[in-house]
Amino acid sequence: MNQVLEVGQFQPSSSSQGEQEECCPSLLQQVMSVSQVSPGLFLSGLDSALNLSVLASRNITLIINASGLEDVSYPSLDGLQVLHVPVQDQPHAPLRQYFDLVAEQINQNQTGRTLVHCTAGRSRSPALIMAYLMRFEGLSLRQAHEQVLEQRPFIRPNAGFWRQLMDYERTLFSRNTVRMVKTSGGVLPELFEEDLGENF
Repeated sequence: MNQVLEVGQFQPSSSSQGEQEECCPSLLQQVMSVSQVSPGLFLSGLDSALNLSVLASRNITLIINASGLEDVSYPSLDGLQVLHVPVQDQPHAPLRQYFDLVAEQINQNQTGRTLVHCTAGRSRSPALIMAYLMRFEGLSLRQAHEQVLEQRPFIRPNAGFWRQLMDYERTLFSRNTVRMVKTSGGVLPELFEEDLGENF
């Protein structure tokens, strides 16, 4: 039987039903894939998180569900824990308030393996993983983005999540390595300025 971890059970130590995105057919296979960000940390969309063989073959012991869906029925695996992060993929959604909680849960699962998912593994879940990489791996936001992007090339946290990640980076390191810039596609992280239109 899976153990569901309630968000209210944990206190960080420091202070739409789906992702709002359009996937072209060429991205479908990538969306359905599981990306390994580090030895014990995986990133996916919802479909992969519901696949017993995906979970079992990777020895997943903790699932972070950032899909915004609370009534998800995961395959039954002994020792599997599930943490729900009830945030929609909207720029104003308060994902930042879960950065410490999720990072701590991933860090505490060092003897197991963690899968962080949202609907497509493109916005919420990559943002949560980048926050973890900053807090516990000591990476800058730019480095964390590069690490996740290398494994999952189509990630694109929304502009609001980028602002929250930048605020978190400033809180952790008293500096920012990414800034928002005006582009023809709107206000986006400077990291996307050159790639605009290539991966979106």
